[in-house]
Amino acid sequence: MVLDKLSNTARYTCMHPLFAQAFSYLQETDLASIATGVHEIDGKNLFAIISEDKGIAKENAKLEVHRKYIDIQYVISGTDHMGWKDLAECSQPNDPYNEARDAAFFPDKTQNWFDVPAGSFTIFYPDDAHAAMITDQVVRKVVLKIAVS
Repeated sequence: MVLDKLSNTARYTCMHPLFAQAFSYLQETDLASIATGVHEIDGKNLFAIISEDKGIAKENAKLEVHRKYIDIQYVISGTDHMGWKDLAECSQPNDPYNEARDAAFFPDKTQNWFDVPAGSFTIFYPDDAHAAMITDQVVRKVVLKIAVS
């Protein structure tokens, strides 16, 4: 898991062949006015999901993991409160992996909570169980989905 500011993306472009393109998208797109929804960047290899929603209460948080995609979650406005737990420390999922939605959900709770303010991003790999949008405010964000292989 990574937490950093958009100004430091050069540190991460070597970590995956599509990261340079993903970070360029974040830096060159008018994220404040782009429509919510799915935006294709490189087919199913790299796409963006723009959302603007009110978050949920911490007691309703569900840890999730993905197998086919890495998430880069960038906060455009507001502050997203997120949780993280190493997948190796999670119990069995209470909502098993579904290939169509590329997600499994776990009943586990985490003590690892952190704020992600506007202008910052996280990177969640397939072994990073994570929960996002744990806030009572409206957060505008983009989740970039980057194919693992």
